[in-house]
Amino acid sequence: MFKKYCLLVTVALLYAVASQAQVKPANKFILLNGNTLAAYKQQYKAGDDCITKQVKALLKQADTLLKAENCSVTFKKAKLPPSGDKHDYMSLAPYWWPDTTRADGKPYIRRDGRVNPEKYLLHDRDQIGRIEDEVRKLGAAYYFTGNEAYAQKAVTMLKVFFLDADTKMNPNLNYAQYIPGINDGRGIGIIETAGLINIPDAMAFLQGSKSLNADVNSGIKKWFKDYLTWLQTSPNGIAESREKNNHGTIYDLQVIDFAMYLGDDALANSILQKQTIPRMEVQFTADGKQPLELARTKSWGYSNMNLLAWCRLAVLAEKQNINLWQYQTKSGKGIQKCINWLIPFALKQQEWAYEQIEKIGYNDFNAIIDLSKDHYKFTGDIVEQCPGLLH
Repeated sequence: MFKKYCLLVTVALLYAVASQAQVKPANKFILLNGNTLAAYKQQYKAGDDCITKQVKALLKQADTLLKAENCSVTFKKAKLPPSGDKHDYMSLAPYWWPDTTRADGKPYIRRDGRVNPEKYLLHDRDQIGRIEDEVRKLGAAYYFTGNEAYAQKAVTMLKVFFLDADTKMNPNLNYAQYIPGINDGRGIGIIETAGLINIPDAMAFLQGSKSLNADVNSGIKKWFKDYLTWLQTSPNGIAESREKNNHGTIYDLQVIDFAMYLGDDALANSILQKQTIPRMEVQFTADGKQPLELARTKSWGYSNMNLLAWCRLAVLAEKQNINLWQYQTKSGKGIQKCINWLIPFALKQQEWAYEQIEKIGYNDFNAIIDLSKDHYKFTGDIVEQCPGLLH
């Protein structure tokens, strides 16, 4: 069962709440709400039980991260990418396995949802996972406490990963999710940088720190500008933009987030209008199903992952004065109906009838509810409302 702070509803229905026009906050947060965070900070200072408990848990993690090793894709141990450049990111397609009928196993064959353990021999994806998670936590710890040690460690990690000549990652994913015997990399691998959408908010947490100087700020923005250009112009980037399922959604999420971080609202707005909104007609049904995700062997996981990406897109769209929360296509498809459709399964009022080869989890659903609860009225008994600080 998902966390209590989301909701326990007796009737799993959602009703729209009229949304109010929002003014862009005078801060640098992209996915997170700066005004809400400021309120949380005041609540923390005032000793609010819910917020204090979460901040203390965050600080405990951040204290451990002060001693953590820095991360970089140059810390390769197994092999180099075809370019021979250790600064180039590389990873193995997770669901592709050696063909046991061939002596060398090539070309590899697909087994959807079943992870080939060979992928764990390559560590670049782990490095990206660490940088986005750990820097954001350290940044948040600095934001709530003003302790410069957290900021200093975060900035050091950012410099090692994005800026320092010996250890920085090249801003491309030419060799992501390669398939032995088929290709050296593919557009689908771009999903592996989805966590980088947290870096702009990590930078916002760090504003005001003496450790974050103008050179670091401009250097990080230059890296993201180069990566955004690669996403829009490279063969792999263009291929991913045309994906119809969660890959297309998460591609849009990255491009829009990075564009807004760089101050290019025109690009963000254009992608939302011309590319993101039309995806609803392809991805959703009028009753809230996501057929392209339900067809997978991890149908629950992919349905929630894709819908969470849509909720994050809705957060970004609000800052572009576009209301994705209430938007419906002419055939009645929209985010609200997709959340509606999932709730009875999350509450275990109905059994999940689609293939799911892994245990059902609720982390993504928790985040979906936390992001959407201010936009829809959840009927029934809400036993606790303690928000997730970093959703």
